[in-house]
Amino acid sequence: MKALVLCEDCAHPASLTIDGLNVLEDHVYEFTFVEDPNTWSAGWMAEFPLVVFSKANQTSASDKTPWASEKIAQAFVDYVSRGRAILFLHSGTALYTDIPPLRDLMGGIFVRHPPQCEVTVEPKAGHTMTSGSDTFTVKDEHYLMEMNDPAVDVFLHTHSEHGTQPAGWTRQEGNGRVAVLTPGHNPEGWVVPSYQALLRNCLDWCAGR
Repeated sequence: MKALVLCEDCAHPASLTIDGLNVLEDHVYEFTFVEDPNTWSAGWMAEFPLVVFSKANQTSASDKTPWASEKIAQAFVDYVSRGRAILFLHSGTALYTDIPPLRDLMGGIFVRHPPQCEVTVEPKAGHTMTSGSDTFTVKDEHYLMEMNDPAVDVFLHTHSEHGTQPAGWTRQEGNGRVAVLTPGHNPEGWVVPSYQALLRNCLDWCAGR
């Protein structure tokens, strides 16, 4: 299955997402990586059944200018509503507080994070989205989230000295699907087998597999 991947911002190099997805090595997904948002278009995106959104609202690693407008955000909402899917990964939830269409599409939005610390990732036992994963602890940015859809299906929580946060959930938007996974600031976290299982499950659920 083809998947369009938006990645790279000032705090998250493209290599974080590229290496993290390619390490899955299951050959089910054919990823097309986009670092420059100026090359994105709604028409081109429509050629893909799945989008992986791993980019904060910054143009590039060296340019903090926001790239997403409400018009662009609405294109993503329309894309999902027509039966496609988006997986929001880590920084893909960040800096979109003032973009209501994307904020609402996610079902929950990044507010802030404390300095990196030990974060325990706890999958919900028995949930289909957590199959193959177990609780693990890594050094990470503990994302503090503000939820805006009470109907989301939360399958993952994170715990640290800063409290407990929802860290993974799914929701429907029109005829399409949205999944969110907030851990993943450091490459070391992406190679944890339990994180890889969560990532595969999210991709598969979004793809309807």
